[in-house]
Amino acid sequence: MKVYCAPERQKVHYPRGFLVNGAQQPNPEVPERVDRLLAAARSGGHDIGESADHGLAPIAAVHRPDYVTFLQTIYERWARIEGASAEVIPNIHPDRRQASYPLSAVGQAGFHMADTACPIGADSWESIYWSANTAVTAATAVLDGARTAYALCRPPGHHAFADMAGGFCFVNNAAVAATLLRRKHERVAIVDVDLHHGNGTQGIFYERADVLTVSLHADPIRFYPFFWGHAHEGGEGAGRGYNMNLPLPRGSGDAEFLAALDRGLERVHAFAPGALVVALGLDAFEGDPFGGLSVSTPGFAEIARRLASLRLPTAIIQEGGYLCDALGDNLKSFLAGFEGDASSL
Repeated sequence: MKVYCAPERQKVHYPRGFLVNGAQQPNPEVPERVDRLLAAARSGGHDIGESADHGLAPIAAVHRPDYVTFLQTIYERWARIEGASAEVIPNIHPDRRQASYPLSAVGQAGFHMADTACPIGADSWESIYWSANTAVTAATAVLDGARTAYALCRPPGHHAFADMAGGFCFVNNAAVAATLLRRKHERVAIVDVDLHHGNGTQGIFYERADVLTVSLHADPIRFYPFFWGHAHEGGEGAGRGYNMNLPLPRGSGDAEFLAALDRGLERVHAFAPGALVVALGLDAFEGDPFGGLSVSTPGFAEIARRLASLRLPTAIIQEGGYLCDALGDNLKSFLAGFEGDASSL
């Protein structure tokens, strides 16, 4: 399988902390994730390619211009504030998206950042930009005839809305890939298998019927992102019936996850898309630091096999999956399962 990444550029973003239950903790979305995942792809025999620079247009096709400008410029503005934190971290938020848009850097941080888990530093925009371009490069390869391509995106993207960062995410790489694939395909499906609900992806397409969004994740009733990802959220307006959430009880393992995936794939079959985007979170693993679900390493291979059974042109976009001994093995298992290569498992 072709694997795309811009490793050195995607590693310069290095968030130092975030709040967990109100307490400052080290941020787990670290540059070493790129090294671990890239080494796993290479050891699995995949063809590693450098991401191409496709410019800002694919990002702008998904995200609001004021938000793109914010991501590009906020650190420089923030650094001019006397006594400000070393990274851009919000401390106030509007109560609704229709609130007035402030000129203040502090106010804009609160408007465009959902939580404290997406701090912005001096080099963050470079990694954000190249992560998105990694997704674009993989989607372009699929448009050009590749059956499957894997985008090693970092930072991840599925918690990013059209105008708001959150949960380690800034640009919604899966949405960028799906939007690009729409140039050729009338309908595109996104299946998100991350531990956490892809709330940003849902939000971007919630009122659209051309992109089906299916998400399997730990039940948000007591788990991040809390306010999105519940089973009753099915889309609105033209998008009613085109969003499917499959929340799972905490601790669910392979059997429960695969049963839910089968339900999601039934919806994908009924939608009859021309292409597929897989938002690949490896944090559903039983040994992931977030500890929400209990998918095994062989379980990722079976998840991949069932997704591959759709026989659709597919862009695989890396989402979560944090430092643990099996992180690389989980990626190898998934990619080998997608290719049907039992010898690599």
